[in-house]
Amino acid sequence: MHDVFARLDAFGERYRLERGLIPHDDWIDCSRLLDPGSPELTRVLEAERHASGQVSDHATALTVIAVYAGRVTTAALLAWALEGVLLDMRPSNVAIRLSEHHGFEAVGLRQPSAVEGPVETLVAWVLEEHLLPLADALRSRTRAGLRQLHGGIAYGCAAAFCSASLRGGDVDLLEAAYHRFMAAAGGGLDRLGTVVRLREGAREGLFYLRDTCCLYYTSAEKTLCASCCLDTSQDRIAAYRAVLSDLSR
Repeated sequence: MHDVFARLDAFGERYRLERGLIPHDDWIDCSRLLDPGSPELTRVLEAERHASGQVSDHATALTVIAVYAGRVTTAALLAWALEGVLLDMRPSNVAIRLSEHHGFEAVGLRQPSAVEGPVETLVAWVLEEHLLPLADALRSRTRAGLRQLHGGIAYGCAAAFCSASLRGGDVDLLEAAYHRFMAAAGGGLDRLGTVVRLREGAREGLFYLRDTCCLYYTSAEKTLCASCCLDTSQDRIAAYRAVLSDLSR
């Protein structure tokens, strides 16, 4: 089990998990975020709105779900893709610590177990019991569109595989794992964006093209995400190729 977490750590901060966590005041119990009226969900939304300068509650919710899915549960997807094991990412086992800036500074597990199991269990723990109920809570709280919220989930799940492909991960393995996970997920998440495989020079990687918008351009930063559907697919692919070119140098 130790080797699984060490390998995740090697892929960078996105996949790093604190283990054996005993939550205290700095940490937020993720199970509390599934209650649309909870003070914990209020705290997360207010922190993101302050950090990004979003102009509306629903835009803040869309940013939260995309950042959350792209950070909090990604380690479970990569552990499954690389090692074929399941980390318990049910919300009752997970806690987060907010960053002073944008997003989440740390993710922790109460019980850092890694067990063998089918992809359907991974889908249940990551999506059905965690990310999808969080989307429902954000929908209830802010009236953000459910399709856009699910688009943020689809983006975050894809990021687990795409980011690892740029950090030395086996591109063939990660691409196959992404499609296997999405096939098991169902619910139309696979129709909310596309993973493309690009090569530039000696480098190859996976990149995501979103079909929904997180409205981050309405924040104080007024920038489009690299995967934003407001840019053409051709422009996004050209930008991604530039990333690969830079990595090849």
